[in-house]
Amino acid sequence: MISKLNLEHILFLDIETVPEYKQWSELDDDTKLLWETKTQYQRKDEFTPEDFYDRAGIWAEFGKIVCISVGYFKIQGDSRQFRTTSFHGDEPKILRDFKGLLESHFNRPHHLLCAHNGKEFDFPFIARRMIIHHIELPFKLNLFGKKPWEIPHLDTLELWKFGDYKHYTSLKLLTKILGIPSPKDDIDGSQVRDVFYNEKDVDRIIIYCEKDTVSVAQIFLRLRNEELLHDSEVLSV
Repeated sequence: MISKLNLEHILFLDIETVPEYKQWSELDDDTKLLWETKTQYQRKDEFTPEDFYDRAGIWAEFGKIVCISVGYFKIQGDSRQFRTTSFHGDEPKILRDFKGLLESHFNRPHHLLCAHNGKEFDFPFIARRMIIHHIELPFKLNLFGKKPWEIPHLDTLELWKFGDYKHYTSLKLLTKILGIPSPKDDIDGSQVRDVFYNEKDVDRIIIYCEKDTVSVAQIFLRLRNEELLHDSEVLSV
């Protein structure tokens, strides 16, 4: 089925997130209590709520987006190009700029969004942060009332599961076994917080995020049994 999809109709993406505040001490008392309650099962007795706060970026209620990278194919005859671009800055601007892209270039019924673990993480995280910032959801993220087959989302993790819902495969593992150059040649997700807050190196995060976006497209090509992208075919714009 995916072999019949037009590659130019798919927007591939990846997001990078961090805790909303740099330090636990910046949270008000109510938020500290809510964080403690929210993470009680994950923390168990191994971490205090303060020690566990470094991981707050994985929850939309306590984290924020610092980068959204997207990529799309442009195909002319035998020529193929994959163009990437990134949205960064303050979170409301990131979200509005991303929404603008969806509404101006990926707003048709046949357009699809694709991410790795996107249905569990990227897509709902973006939607929740938009609502928190009073940004009206774009059509591609507004799932209210849609039937399952009407949801315009693809997920390379879900495609790899082949119906096995208890199976999780990381992006790094999947690129390894499929013979795709690893995007994790600098930092990984666990280091994004320190790079953002301590090193203040947003450019490094953007490069990392764009590499992940390319990897999602590469996995999709492998699932279609098509030739991988060459470096010369990838362009950051």
